[in-house]
Amino acid sequence: MVSLKGKDILHGNQFSRKEIDAVIKVASDFEKELKKKDSLTLLKGKILATLFFEPSTRTRLSFETAMQRLGGGVISMASAESSSAAKGETVADTARTVDQYADVIVIRHPRIGSAKEAADAAQAPVINAGDGAGQHPTQALLDIYTIQKELGSLKSLKVSLVGDLKNGRTVHALVELLSLFGTRLYFVSPESLRMPEEITSQLKQKGIEVVETGEMKEAALASDLIYMTRIQKERFGDLSEYERVKGSYIIGSEFLKKLKKKITILHPLPRVDEISQEVDSYPGAAYFRQVRNGIFVRMALLAMILGKR
Repeated sequence: MVSLKGKDILHGNQFSRKEIDAVIKVASDFEKELKKKDSLTLLKGKILATLFFEPSTRTRLSFETAMQRLGGGVISMASAESSSAAKGETVADTARTVDQYADVIVIRHPRIGSAKEAADAAQAPVINAGDGAGQHPTQALLDIYTIQKELGSLKSLKVSLVGDLKNGRTVHALVELLSLFGTRLYFVSPESLRMPEEITSQLKQKGIEVVETGEMKEAALASDLIYMTRIQKERFGDLSEYERVKGSYIIGSEFLKKLKKKITILHPLPRVDEISQEVDSYPGAAYFRQVRNGIFVRMALLAMILGKR
């Protein structure tokens, strides 16, 4: 029997295929239950703390929605400026403090390794909601859930990951999960934003076929799914370099016509200009369905971590 009770969720590579299957099953069950009633009482009396030292819309609100749909309560720190971090408090001390209030902690922070630092300090389970350019494991899980729903299977897929692969914590976590299903991966990026070598080499050592290219159309023609990401302006120390690579890849209606086939499009959002709004009505544009799926997956994780599933 799979159990996530009391576990921290820090990295995409921590999950086994059985654990992913279990999360998908519980998320699917919650999705069905919420069609019958608006909320459950499974986590009544439990408290979730959301600590966000970086901006967030979808991740913070979906975690808070998930906890409230399960009947639990939420305490929230929406910015570093509104907390004692502005006075110089360490992540560890913040985690130790919030540990006195909450049963589970979700943290987003601009520094790689910050979530582990919080987890080492706190007794309550800690969930990494993004540590700089490091990892975003719950996004990867909701992406996997979305792929399963949209394509009907996770086996033997061909997936193009496009954009800022160097700094993209969502893709860093997602490829760890996709590697468990034998996915063929196309990494599409400008030369300066390639997937980190340590990730690419680890995938190849696992026997995963990886193709690195700068040509999005070529990769898309060979793929079942495009996972689009934005070029992240906030990760650039040199804005002239950002100006040079921004707009490198754009999906519009003309691009889709050139493919001459249906393809599923995901995006962790927010988008800037890499997917035109005209694409939103395209049947394969699944990125807002992807957003909704985040609620069910995060409900599943919270219930499993707190031992209620």
